[in-house]
Amino acid sequence: MQTGAITSYIDVAQVTLYVFWIFFAGLLLYLRREDKREGYPLETDLPARIVAQGFPAIPASKTFALAHGGTVSAPSGKVDARAVHAQPIGNWPGAPLEPTNDPMIDGVGPAAYAERAEEPELTIDGQPAIVPLRTVPDFAIESRDPDPRGMKVVAGDGKVAGIVRDVWVDRTEPQIRYLELEVVDRTTQRRVLLPIYFARIDGSRRQIKVQSIMGRHFASVPGLKNPDRVTKREEDRITAYFAGGTLYAEPSRLGPVL
Repeated sequence: MQTGAITSYIDVAQVTLYVFWIFFAGLLLYLRREDKREGYPLETDLPARIVAQGFPAIPASKTFALAHGGTVSAPSGKVDARAVHAQPIGNWPGAPLEPTNDPMIDGVGPAAYAERAEEPELTIDGQPAIVPLRTVPDFAIESRDPDPRGMKVVAGDGKVAGIVRDVWVDRTEPQIRYLELEVVDRTTQRRVLLPIYFARIDGSRRQIKVQSIMGRHFASVPGLKNPDRVTKREEDRITAYFAGGTLYAEPSRLGPVL
């Protein structure tokens, strides 16, 4: 007797496997297109008529609503038009770039930074996330940890570069993000931020060591427009400055290790 069942001549397990393969291939294609919303087309030495995007192609622009108001579109079609203060060391495509001026200021190599928004990171309730302790009385330094305020900052050349006057905390973590120090310089009276990840706090000696840059470099650390808040772009510029110093602060750091 015929029942009309398809299982007698179709392998359901095999069909299920094929359906999964098709779904998974479609998922990979979708994710690969979505991750091209930023950074594409690639900047290359190819002729202008060739769009370096690979497969699959760059997706159509999509508008996203931001949590605290406003929208952003991606891909935006905008390109980084900043001048590159460096030149290739050779005539072949992809040759390494050699800085032509001060790379730590010009944002070259490890000192490069993205032009993020001139707005601070926000908490879930829309308040600046990274703030100095003087503005948040409900935050304090753990009593069992050394308080960096008042400590001297010693640069990579052994010179005292400044004195810590305040600590900047991240209210969303919470943890210390920056040390605010007053620069010790005869020609400069200013305060700058030192990323905590570039600092080594010695509580017994009451001093903070910074190996990435030298004493003379602290006077040129990128500053803040507002003394009580730091924007995303300012954060990137400050961090890039100290990161660039790991390579460019001294000519000897540019040479081979061996």
